[in-house]
Amino acid sequence: MLGPGDRAPSFALDGVSDPWSDGTTVLVFFKVTCPVCQLAAPKVQALADGGATVVAIGEDPPEKLETYAAKYGQRVPTVSEPAPYAVSDASGLDAVPAGLLVGADGELADAVAGWDRDGWNRVAAAAGVSPVSDAGDGLPAFRPG
Repeated sequence: MLGPGDRAPSFALDGVSDPWSDGTTVLVFFKVTCPVCQLAAPKVQALADGGATVVAIGEDPPEKLETYAAKYGQRVPTVSEPAPYAVSDASGLDAVPAGLLVGADGELADAVAGWDRDGWNRVAAAAGVSPVSDAGDGLPAFRPG
């Protein structure tokens, strides 16, 4: 997976292209059938509710993404990435969920894979928002994607 200092892959999906060009953005990659993505969905929403700009990239058709958003509470702007998942591949993803914090210059400031409380909280802090998870919220500290 890409990491700090790498450049985010340029993309255009569903009319959205390089959303970080307007400022720091957290790109969140997910799949609707992924149980770890489902676990993390409310925390992805917490990033946005805290003031971070979040754009999710779902590896599913739009109608499935809409159902997922309603069921798991992840109502951030979301685009559909069709197979063979070129943006995910260019980002070096091996698993989802994954979050990439991209600066306005397209350079990654941070990245997190799977559910990693410390990693997601680190991304939140770097995005200028409050932590999204603590030990009392019932989630494990770590769960691979």
